[in-house]
Amino acid sequence: MLITILKSKIYQATVNSKNLNYQGSIEIDEELMNKADLREFEKVLVVNINNGQRFETYVIKGKKKSKIISLQGGTARLGEIGDRLIIFSFAHLTNEELEHFKPTVIKLNDKNKIINAK
Repeated sequence: MLITILKSKIYQATVNSKNLNYQGSIEIDEELMNKADLREFEKVLVVNINNGQRFETYVIKGKKKSKIISLQGGTARLGEIGDRLIIFSFAHLTNEELEHFKPTVIKLNDKNKIINAK
């Protein structure tokens, strides 16, 4: 049996860019992606802390060390620059895999700098 579990989370990411004229996704700084164990094109659940919107999309790689968190395409209508987000990814694990698994969690400040990682 497979259990769906939190794989990683970016907590309090700040939207600093929007681009309505894109196919749709969320652009995340490559360095933040690596620290949060996210892959390009990976499906994520995004929660906008400011307005309560929840949406699924996929990750596109942003320039390394740019601190970019950009809502792209239709997702650009679900938040504003300055909004804080929680970005979740999930994995399907067996009971045996769950015994030794710990999710990766990073917390960001309002400039998208990592202030806590575990």
